Amino acid sequence: MAQENILETRIDNRLIHGQVGVTWANHLGANLVVVANDKVSTDEVQQSLMDMVLPDVIQARFFSLQKTIDVIHKASPKQKIFLVVKDVHDALTLKEGGVDFDHLNIGNMHYEEGKKQISSTVSVDEKDIAAFKRLAELGVELDLRKVPSDRGQNILDLF
Repeated sequence: MAQENILETRIDNRLIHGQVGVTWANHLGANLVVVANDKVSTDEVQQSLMDMVLPDVIQARFFSLQKTIDVIHKASPKQKIFLVVKDVHDALTLKEGGVDFDHLNIGNMHYEEGKKQISSTVSVDEKDIAAFKRLAELGVELDLRKVPSDRGQNILDLF
């Protein structure tokens, strides 16, 4: 699959919800949302709940990280893909596995014990920072942005 089929790759620990399923997918012109997440790939209840958020004209696929690496390059040219991952580590796994994206939208990474909040929607720890730096070394532009109308910011500027 040509990189052009992946319109955007986004980190959002909520995966598909209203902001992703409607705002972002419509803004990008996506007709397919691929959720790359090992846990959700086997959880039909979660998949059904996320599927309900999407407009009828947008399909969803729920793949493990390895299956995403194995099959995304086989996508039809007609598929305009919005790739969604839960965290920076999943994004790095995909990139190092050969998934061809050079832009990463960081939308939502919830606060947890041991993480520091760097924006209203993103909290990171040292492992997250190391993964972001590795993605940058691999040539990925790191764009912190909640919604398309927000002004993006390079997340590396916040560390």
